[in-house]
This record gives sequence, structure tokens and C-alpha cells, in this order.
Amino acid sequence: MEKLIELLSEIKEDVDFETCTTLIDDGILDSFDILQIISTIDDEYDISIPAAEIIPANFNSAAALLEMIERLSEE
Repeated sequence: MEKLIELLSEIKEDVDFETCTTLIDDGILDSFDILQIISTIDDEYDISIPAAEIIPANFNSAAALLEMIERLSEE
């Protein structure tokens, strides 16, 4: 989780990724941020995020992102 928080903080510095659970719902992340996150996750975790996984529920919090990463890593 620490690595993911660090990566997210590089993309969007002024966000508390450790506690925020409404990153999409509250408009904290915009579409450009999401594209950057997807690209970073693809590179860092060597996984590909399919379009079907690009939904608000998977991007609303760092915990949700980590769950998605772990799930895709197992496939």
C-alpha cells in the first residue's frame, strides 16, 4: 500500500490518499489523473487494466485501487 500511496502522491500531490474514499465521487481526480494512474499502475505492477475495470468504485480510494491491482495480478 505504501508504494501505491507514493505513486499516487506523485500524480496528485495535494490529496490525502491514505484516508480519502471519494476520489471520483467528489471530483478530486479528473480524467487526466485517472489516465496517469492507469499508466503508472500498468508500468509499476506490470498489469494491464481492462476497460471494464475503469469504474469509479475501483478509483475512489487507494484501498480500492490496491484491491483491483491484486485481483488483476492474480489473473
